[in-house]
Amino acid sequence: MNSEEIRNLSFSDLLDQLLQSLEDKSYTRLTLDNYRRTLKKIGPYMDKHNIDTYTPEVGKHYHESYFIKNELGIPRQKAMLTAIRRLNDFYSGIEYTIQLKYKTELLPVDFEHVLDLFAVKCTETGNKTNTLKSKKSFLRCFLKDCISLGCLDIYSLNPCYVTKACLMVGNKDGWAVIKAFLMFLNISEMIGSDFSTLVPRFRKPINVPVTYSEEEILRIEDVIDRTSDIGKRDYAMLLLATRLGMRSGDIVKLSLGELDFEHNKITFIQQKTGEALQLPLLPEIKESLSNYINDARPKVTIDTVFLRHNAPYQEITTSVLRFETTKYFKMAGIDITCKKHGPHTFRSSLASSMVNDDIPYEAVKKILGHTHPNAIKRYAKLDIEKLREYAIAVPKPSGLFKNFLDGGARA
Repeated sequence: MNSEEIRNLSFSDLLDQLLQSLEDKSYTRLTLDNYRRTLKKIGPYMDKHNIDTYTPEVGKHYHESYFIKNELGIPRQKAMLTAIRRLNDFYSGIEYTIQLKYKTELLPVDFEHVLDLFAVKCTETGNKTNTLKSKKSFLRCFLKDCISLGCLDIYSLNPCYVTKACLMVGNKDGWAVIKAFLMFLNISEMIGSDFSTLVPRFRKPINVPVTYSEEEILRIEDVIDRTSDIGKRDYAMLLLATRLGMRSGDIVKLSLGELDFEHNKITFIQQKTGEALQLPLLPEIKESLSNYINDARPKVTIDTVFLRHNAPYQEITTSVLRFETTKYFKMAGIDITCKKHGPHTFRSSLASSMVNDDIPYEAVKKILGHTHPNAIKRYAKLDIEKLREYAIAVPKPSGLFKNFLDGGARA
């Protein structure tokens, strides 16, 4: 059925066609019934207001009036909005997606053009795609603030706009990006002055990476129910993080073609660096992946290894992996108070374990897929046993300080 035919359907037929399309995507009967129960109320609303044909505007006005007349909790509101969005997308011929993707709010064309030029320069210096995306996000916020202050174009930047917009920046990590951008504008002669000197300096605090002990990680692995389909999936995912230190993005994007069961290796392109990495398919990981793929993974043609276990059966997101990881931390009774507890902590824990077992930093760097030479400095923070060798003994108190400790009067 083409888009024109869909738009000419009566509302009841339109709803039936939507539900049929969702059923074809393996939606459960319970979910389909919830959609039908939510959306069928639009029919009487249309009759009451003498509306013959459904349009997305009808759905919008219906849910606005419904929210006014009925007190709904946040989950119920979201469920209704999702159902209406599905109906509107189906009516408009918009391609089905699991969830709405964040849409970047672009700046005026001239500003976007300058951002693209800066991105080209950053690419030439070795920045990867994710880094460029992060930098452009910082700069869009900065330039948006400049525009709100009255800056009409990039050539109108002045010290007042720059300083005020910098103070409006929420994440101070963005200051370094703004400084580099302003230097680029000056070197490229787009602006006549170097405003980078106006950007405040921000030194990131030195944090020791969060790690968990081998005993704690084994407890996390042990609480996973490996008899359930979701448990088999989660166990295989977490082993990739705990035993190989794979990043969340690489785990959720891992494809069946990247698993070589015959030669016991995993080969993939890292999402963060764009570099190829080959890791050993350890026996326990090989077994967990085989159990999941053969016994628990939905029987679909998608090449991605790890999938949702509710319809539609599509690849999971990193947020799902983070949620599941937090769940198992709590189930294992691990104290996560004021500590990071996402999948990335397993990378730090693995690095800590390796460096404290005297594995050379270069080997750790290769295993974890780091490409930046400064990554070695990070491992040094984890090398507790080596740091102990250089600990300086506390000197014995003497003089006035000893007299004070002994209960004497202060001078």
